[in-house]
Amino acid sequence: MSAQESLPDVGLFRRAMGRFATGVTVVSTLAGGHDHAMTANAVTSVSLDPMLLLVCVERDARFHDAVIEAGVWGVSVLDAGARATADWLATRGRPLHGQLDRVAHHRGERTGVALLDGALASFECRTTAVHPGGDHSIVVGEVVSVVAHDHAGDALLYYRGRYETLA
Repeated sequence: MSAQESLPDVGLFRRAMGRFATGVTVVSTLAGGHDHAMTANAVTSVSLDPMLLLVCVERDARFHDAVIEAGVWGVSVLDAGARATADWLATRGRPLHGQLDRVAHHRGERTGVALLDGALASFECRTTAVHPGGDHSIVVGEVVSVVAHDHAGDALLYYRGRYETLA
């Protein structure tokens, strides 16, 4: 890049990416004897053979070190009624201990991580790779368990900086 070329404005980049509607999930892990969870929309299917997912985790987030240490994690795809849960688990500085006390969940059979009751789908993953990605780490995991629930309702979406639904 020449000295005359400049990088795009961060605010414009964020606004433009906000035009890309994404699903909303909760990513969870179990490390140091504590549940760790965060709201995430940077979750992507990578491969079918082998089945791989990725999640992008901010390196400064408390969740980052926990998910790297644990080596296993879960993804719960949120339905439209889960806005309060998404807000709570996106709150910076919330207490670590008991952060899932107000969220109905169960333990994944393969990894023991918390998976949210009422999720549209859930996945349990075993970390296979971690790649640097700017101020985030790209955590890739092999899917070791997947459930697509029959009670599928409207998905919770994130669009233009706020939660939306398909309706």
